[in-house]
Amino acid sequence: MPETRPPDAKTATFAELPALLASAPHRLLFLGGSIAVLLSMAWWAVELTWMRFGMGSWPQPSIPPGWAHAMLIQYGMFPLFMFGFLLTVFPRWLNQPALPRASYVPVAGGVFGGYVLANVGLLNMPWLLVAGFILMLVGYLIGFHTLAKVLRASSDRNDHARSCLLAVGLGVLGLVAFLAYLFGGPPECAEGAVKLGTFGLLLPIFFSVTHRMLPFFSGSVVKGYQVTRPRWSLPVVWVLLLAHGLLDWRGALGWLWLVDVPLALVFGWHALAWQPWKAMRPGLLAVLHLAYAWLPLAFVLYSVQDLIYATSSQLVLGRVPLHALAIGYFGSMLVAMVTRVTQGHSARPLQMGAIPWLCFALLQCVALLRIRAELGGDMYLWLVIAAYGWLLAFLPWVLRSAWIYLTPRVDGKPG
Repeated sequence: MPETRPPDAKTATFAELPALLASAPHRLLFLGGSIAVLLSMAWWAVELTWMRFGMGSWPQPSIPPGWAHAMLIQYGMFPLFMFGFLLTVFPRWLNQPALPRASYVPVAGGVFGGYVLANVGLLNMPWLLVAGFILMLVGYLIGFHTLAKVLRASSDRNDHARSCLLAVGLGVLGLVAFLAYLFGGPPECAEGAVKLGTFGLLLPIFFSVTHRMLPFFSGSVVKGYQVTRPRWSLPVVWVLLLAHGLLDWRGALGWLWLVDVPLALVFGWHALAWQPWKAMRPGLLAVLHLAYAWLPLAFVLYSVQDLIYATSSQLVLGRVPLHALAIGYFGSMLVAMVTRVTQGHSARPLQMGAIPWLCFALLQCVALLRIRAELGGDMYLWLVIAAYGWLLAFLPWVLRSAWIYLTPRVDGKPG
């Protein structure tokens, strides 16, 4: 369905922008996340171009580039959106009043400010890199404290809220571990932080939010839809993910199949239980199911790789499963969920629209390009193509989203 054009929003003056951005958690944090979507991949694209083609005196980070890429995307880019979402929905999930701006503006300042400083620090300025991660940690601590206060104030011990809060707590632990590495600790601290970012922070939050919201959105739209939201799956997934992260971190790759096969089965069961064949309209609902489909696929790929490694000690798929997860599931679900929140909270129609559809479609191509890079040939050339493909996919979406965050709601209401 084509996007219905809303009435023109009144443009905010420069003097009004700070108050407008601080009027709701999602505005400030989603805007920061939108900038980060381009900034993170712009640096990585240039870095990959330097690796593949050479770029003279392009400054190199003081830490391995792969770790820099993983840390700033996992602890900076994605969490800006996650904090914007959680600081908005936690009070609703727990029947508490909306948070005042004093509770969420410092989170945005810490996480986004630290993220920007750390990115600048990648240009061979290690002191700035350290300062950036310290500021990010401050933002996380404030965010964790704020969310924990909402949870404590509620008599409803909501499973999804507790799961997300635990993941934020592990994000704090991951940042502490990485800072220990930056201050001279062993490389295992950095490796542990990277693993914790994937399997202790991002995936638990993405799955917890999907577990709560995808069947809810489907049930509110599709007539006769059976909402399935089993309580057993969150703790089961948590145990298996933490076991995966620990085994991976300690190099026990021959045992990973013991956790990845069950994860593939659990995620696949949810994919079927959520009945995507009933939810292909409207588009804003369909993309949630299409994005989720990458999660069981990623763990099928992990399982295949694990079983082959257990019998032959060969990692035949390289980082294919990781990027099916990171670009396919995290990236696609980001576009799907943030577009929905942005449309709804700006009083626009709950429609996907041409630009979000273009971004979503191109992102599927980027995921396939990144997977292709692991399958032989000129790997770094494929990596460069995938990185610039990400920028191409997201640029129109970011510009449209940023314009919405920088203008008042089209219905004139606050927020």
